[in-house]
Amino acid sequence: MHPIVLSDVSKIYRLDAVEVPALVDINLVILRDRFTVISGPSGSGKTTLLNLVGCIDRPSSGRIMVTGRGVHTFSDDELSDFRGRELGFIFQNFNLLPVLTAFENVEYPLTLEGVAPRERRERALALLASVGLEAHVHKRPGQLSGGQRQRVAIARALARRPGIVLADEPTANLDSKTGADIIALMRELQQREHVSFIFSSHDPKVIEAADDVVYIHDGRITSIERRQMLPRTPA
Repeated sequence: MHPIVLSDVSKIYRLDAVEVPALVDINLVILRDRFTVISGPSGSGKTTLLNLVGCIDRPSSGRIMVTGRGVHTFSDDELSDFRGRELGFIFQNFNLLPVLTAFENVEYPLTLEGVAPRERRERALALLASVGLEAHVHKRPGQLSGGQRQRVAIARALARRPGIVLADEPTANLDSKTGADIIALMRELQQREHVSFIFSSHDPKVIEAADDVVYIHDGRITSIERRQMLPRTPA
């Protein structure tokens, strides 16, 4: 089963009496267990598309199937519950809670889910170690560099073991070297955790690392580049 299928999806925003089409007749299959990038210039609709896939927004028309569920029919409560169970998010501004340590930020979604304290601790510490932050678990976001904060955000996104992780311009606020390191880390974790990573980005480094690239312009898909799956790292 494909993780995500969009059929004849359009999104129109209304500004007073004016209708502004953000996406027009999108038909797209996003394959399971891949590193997929949605790419296009500013204003092309890539963030809107990512928000629809991530169940943050609703289409004006069309159907969106995520892991076999017709999310376009969900109520607000159903969408919220589905996001929490099935999806992880990485934000370009990190969106970490400033009063919590790195450990507490990663543990927090597990606390909301009611996971037992010992299991929460083990999962959070293992994820922080996997992103190279075992020496920084007790530091708050303000004590971490941009790259370190993004690593915490990645660990938090994986905390609930989602099948799909989404990121909007994950390297936008990072310098070139740090951005490259973050891309390599996300690729490694995507293969190790067996999740589908879906990014919006116009960063050439992110595009180069992708299995599949969806090019979008003026709200329409202009082309889709499917690449051979890169070899997996041994488990």
